[in-house]
Parts: sequence; C-alpha cells; structure tokens
Amino acid sequence: MSEVATVNPDEIVNSGKEKGNARWLLKYAALFLGELRDGLTMINMQSAFLIVSKNYQEKQAGILFFVFGMAQFLFQTPAGYIMDYSDKKIAWLSFAAVATTCLTIFTAIFAEDDGGNLGLMILVKLLQGAVTAMIPPGLNSITQGIVGAVGMTEQVSINEMMNHMGTAILVLVGSLVAFALYPDIGILFIVSPIACIAFLYFISRINPKDIDHDAARGLTLESKENAPSSPLSATSADATNSGDSVSTLGKKAIQTQPSFSFFGAQKSPEGESGALKADSPFQILRDPVLLLFILVCFLFHTANGTVLPLCMQSLAIGSGRSGILMSGLCIIIAQTFMVMSAKICGTYSKVYGRKTLFLIGLFSVPI
Repeated sequence: MSEVATVNPDEIVNSGKEKGNARWLLKYAALFLGELRDGLTMINMQSAFLIVSKNYQEKQAGILFFVFGMAQFLFQTPAGYIMDYSDKKIAWLSFAAVATTCLTIFTAIFAEDDGGNLGLMILVKLLQGAVTAMIPPGLNSITQGIVGAVGMTEQVSINEMMNHMGTAILVLVGSLVAFALYPDIGILFIVSPIACIAFLYFISRINPKDIDHDAARGLTLESKENAPSSPLSATSADATNSGDSVSTLGKKAIQTQPSFSFFGAQKSPEGESGALKADSPFQILRDPVLLLFILVCFLFHTANGTVLPLCMQSLAIGSGRSGILMSGLCIIIAQTFMVMSAKICGTYSKVYGRKTLFLIGLFSVPI
C-alpha cells in the first residue's frame, strides 16, 4: 500500500519567503556586478589609466580592448553552454567575478610604461574577455531559475537598474580618487576588489535550492516556487499516482545534461515526453528573423561602442586632472540615464511591447 506524503504547510510559506529573499539578494548582487562585468568599466576607466599613467598610445590601448571585445564575442556561446549545462551556476558566476577582478588588478600592477609588455597585456585581456563572457549568461540563468520566464522581464529590469546604478556609484568614487591623486591614478583600482567582495557576499547567500534549473534553461515557463498550482496538492497527487513514499517538499532530481545536443546526439527525456526543449545551435542559425536581429544588434554596437571611449580618451589626454574627472562623468551620466531606461522598459514593455521601446532606443542613438 502506497504511503501518501504529508507536507507541513509552514514549509510552503517558508519556501515563498526564501524565494522573495533570493530576489532581494539577487538585486544587490547585481548592484556590484556592473563594475565587475568589464573590470572597472574596461574600455573607459582602464583606457584612461593606461594612457595617462602608463603613457600608452591610443593605438596600443585600442589593441588591448579590441582583443578583449573579440574574446567576449568568441567565448559568449561556450559560456552560455556552460551555464545551461551546470547546476553550479552560483559557483561559476562567483569564479568569473573573482577571476576578472584578479586580472584587472594584474593590469594595474604589471602594465609597463609605454606598452613595454604589450604582449603580456594582450594575453591578460584575452583571458579577461573569456572570463567576463560568463557573467551575463550567469546572472540571467540564475535570474530565470529564480523567477521563471514569466517573471524574467520585470526582474531583468530590476537587475539592470541596480547594475547601472552600481557602475555609476563606483565610477564616481574611482574618479574622485583619481582626481585627488593625479597623475598616479592606479589606486582607483581598489574599488574593483571592494565591489567583488560585496558581490560575493550577496550572491553566496542565495540558496542554490531556490534556483530551478529547468526554468533557468527555458524548459519550463515558471520556476517551481512560482507555479500557480499548490505545492501541497501537487506533491500529494504525485505520491498517490506513483506509489512512491515522499517525506519532504523538495525539487525533482536535476537533469545534469544540456538542453540541446550537438551532432544528432541522443535527445533528452524531456524532449521525448513532449515538454519544452531548447533548439540546437544549428536550428537557431537557420532562423532568418533571429539572424536579422543579431545583425541589427551587431551594427548598433559597432556604431555605439566607439562613442564613449573616444570621448573619454579625448578628455583624459588633453585636460589633465580635470579631464579624468570629466571622463568619469561621461560614464556616470550615461549610467544614470540607463537606470531610467531600464525602469521604463520594465514598466512599459507589457504596455507598448518590446519592439517599440527597442526602436525608440535605437533611433535615439544617432540623435
């Protein structure tokens, strides 16, 4: 005779509280992750440091950050695959944060005057680009695992607001330090390990059990804790139908395999049972709509990505101490507007649609 599970209703209430706590911790982790994502705003503050304090030529600084950007581009897909496959998402994201902080500090300490060890710095930026490629898919997979696809838009809006706010605050601190100590501004990099420690504190307090890995991989629309059905009734029904003995309210076993397969490998059980299953990379590359959207994003970043670094370099080179402060203000003002934009997108995307807001932002760039 099968034994029907008995579940304490307090566990259901506590589960909801823990989920809300996870969202709160995620918000403050994102606050400090903005600085770590590019290692002290990679193409901006580091560029100014190398040009002003280490007498790098603009061409040399440009080479470094070209390598960094290309490494991010090349490793973005493998990084996403790792995050999709792994059930240790918090550990991977923490590793990426620590690694990029170490490489940022390495740059500040070991970069030689006039680009004397440019080859070593190129290798450092190659590694840093590869490591930082893990941060966006890492944060997004943890977010989706906590809130599910249904709550993703709102939570990503909150994450981005905090992300840009944190960048603005830390760049303000770094700019004031650099202004006070000009021209020896290497000490501004102290904000990087401080931000890393704060990020690790908040992200480590998230209970890994709060992350639904199927929801994080897009195989379910909602995380289990956000599902509309009652956990008590669902657990009891499963126990009754299967004849299994269940003593606690818990998640099903994590499927530690990727949600897509390469080269016709065996399909996952989820796909065969009719549940949601991710497309393979080869199926994605045959989607003309997605390819067109990728091209639009590529052209957007090609145009937009050069504006801020060029402005900052011009200010930092020609204006001395005040130029460092003004170049920092370029980031602070931009990040402040990004905070407002993230809030608008999160609030009004359900009203006006994402495409409308995206086009407004796209056409505002040349203006």
